[in-house]
Amino acid sequence: MNQENEHPRLSVVVPAYNEAERLPATIEDAYSWLLENFADGFELIVVDDGSHDATVEKTMAMQEERPHLKLVRQLKNHGKGAAVRRGMQAARGEIRLFMDADHSTHIRETVKVLQAVEDGAEVVIASRQHPESDISVSQSWLRENMGKGFNFLMRSLVGLKMEDTQCGFKAFTANAADAIFPIQKLDGFSFDVELLYLASRLGFNTVEIPVEWINEPNSRVRMLADPALMFADIMRIRKLHKDL
Repeated sequence: MNQENEHPRLSVVVPAYNEAERLPATIEDAYSWLLENFADGFELIVVDDGSHDATVEKTMAMQEERPHLKLVRQLKNHGKGAAVRRGMQAARGEIRLFMDADHSTHIRETVKVLQAVEDGAEVVIASRQHPESDISVSQSWLRENMGKGFNFLMRSLVGLKMEDTQCGFKAFTANAADAIFPIQKLDGFSFDVELLYLASRLGFNTVEIPVEWINEPNSRVRMLADPALMFADIMRIRKLHKDL
């Protein structure tokens, strides 16, 4: 294995749980774009989070013609935060990005990530609230306002200034990833807030970028249960990392 493959320019992590229907198209589209724009200087890592459909089988079949596609398996379902953490710790890229299996934020938005890193950012997060973002298909009124309410609570309780913590498209330099992910603990959907809290506490320069985003109506977030769990998790973040 040559040095370029050991330390590619870009690692892309895709957490997946029962994504047999949506994931193959995302892999095909993302891999093609990465191959065209990064040659062999990338790795695409799918983290299966204990799926009980054909997610693993379909990913393995796609590996046969895609040498930079990797599969990491968790035999039990632990949650999106756990899957992202596992993938980011397996990643070896100079820049390590995670994105959703539904491809609601397209991989081409990586161009903006690279520019932000070049300008000095160490953590880059996509923001649907950025004035320059293009929201092609919006969320429902209820989901959008629940998101705004969550963001208000997050800013009040954790002290972060970000306008959108929950967009599933975030990137880290290798230095930031190596510092943050080994101490990140939350397994559920609140892990995004924890990551940004840790980035802030550790002094990493965090930048929000505008993105093109398409709402995926088949969201994994449960409208009643998950907000309550996320609120409880946010209340724990400061306590979990009180020594920082």
